[in-house]
Amino acid sequence: MVILDSTAISLTAALLCELSKRKIKVIFCDDKRLPYGELSPYFGSVDSSDKLRRQIGWEPEIKARIWEEIVRQKIMCQSCLLAEEGHSESAEMLRGYSCDIRDKDCTNREGFAAKVYFNSLFGPSFSRQEDCTINSRLNYGYTILMSAFSREIAISGYDPRIGIFHDNTFNRFNLASDLMEPFRPLVDRCVLNMVGPSFDSEDKIRLIRVLNETVEIDGKRNYVINAIRTYVQSFFDAMENNDPERLKHYGKAEVHEGDGVLRPSDQNK
Repeated sequence: MVILDSTAISLTAALLCELSKRKIKVIFCDDKRLPYGELSPYFGSVDSSDKLRRQIGWEPEIKARIWEEIVRQKIMCQSCLLAEEGHSESAEMLRGYSCDIRDKDCTNREGFAAKVYFNSLFGPSFSRQEDCTINSRLNYGYTILMSAFSREIAISGYDPRIGIFHDNTFNRFNLASDLMEPFRPLVDRCVLNMVGPSFDSEDKIRLIRVLNETVEIDGKRNYVINAIRTYVQSFFDAMENNDPERLKHYGKAEVHEGDGVLRPSDQNK
């Protein structure tokens, strides 16, 4: 992945074409140095057309079942972060929400969980609609995550515009928006540990480095960027086989002081 953090950068068409051929994601930032757009290849694999036809024909039932599983895992990851930060009561409340998801989350457990989650982490007056440093940091980190997911979707030969839940006409990354949900707490944890009133270049570097943290997935320790690849591939495997149990979730990593080693918690293995 290449992030162009300034509008003063100039690149040749030959370089951009070569980056696309090698499936290297290029993210362009605006005059405020915030991610604004990206360069993606048209075709991620030789059978892209066949996979696109199958993607369009995915059955509503399997999409609903897998979306329920994605939301359940997202809330569980949020609950783990709350417990880690000492918000045990809120963490327990989210665990209850995760057990109450049904019918494509028709009761909006995800929305109720989000309100409890963000208010516990950043204070009762915090709102995701507010124009503040915390939201600037969160949005930047989420954009980096979404770009990593859209890259893996395109490389796999599928179209990131066609989601299983998100269905915004103006969103080019509906499927990436679906799949990244359980990974958002990795960004939240990073932002929670940031200090200072302004969103600076050092903060951006720390958020980009979230992709280089280590988690456990499929019984192995992996960098987040590689865990995203495993997770995305397992999603397509689950969709093609109508089996939500094929979806592989990552485990929360903890740093044990003294050895610098990241280990998964038993709760999310």
